[in-house]
Amino acid sequence: MTRFVTQVPLRWTDQDSYRHLNHARAVTLLEEARIDLFFETAAAEGILGFTHGLLVAGLNMEYRRQIPYRPHPLRVGMWVDEVRAASFRICYEMHDGPEESDPVAVEAWTRMATFDLAAQRPRRLTDDERVFLGRWAA
Repeated sequence: MTRFVTQVPLRWTDQDSYRHLNHARAVTLLEEARIDLFFETAAAEGILGFTHGLLVAGLNMEYRRQIPYRPHPLRVGMWVDEVRAASFRICYEMHDGPEESDPVAVEAWTRMATFDLAAQRPRRLTDDERVFLGRWAA
């Protein structure tokens, strides 16, 4: 299985009063990883549909360990494990550090819906989008 891997910065303000990564900030870090995949990588390849309407339809987070603040980024591996007509699911592993050998601290998934913002309704995935998602399929 090919995974899309990116690094997300851990900021001082991402920690909560217990001095570890706050839940809402963890969700934001996954969003930043997803932006790298769909708004940077896909767009650079000419696949622009995701940038015009991609909504989170579901979210699941499982915490395996706390992530304390430190000045280096976190590694996020992502893959697609399900593709439907107008949606797909992305799985994540957020490591407690920048390396693949660093332990996985968060396992998560988001169900994403392709959306026509002008019409305010879901839209079907294009063939190019399906091929792009297929590169990261489980």
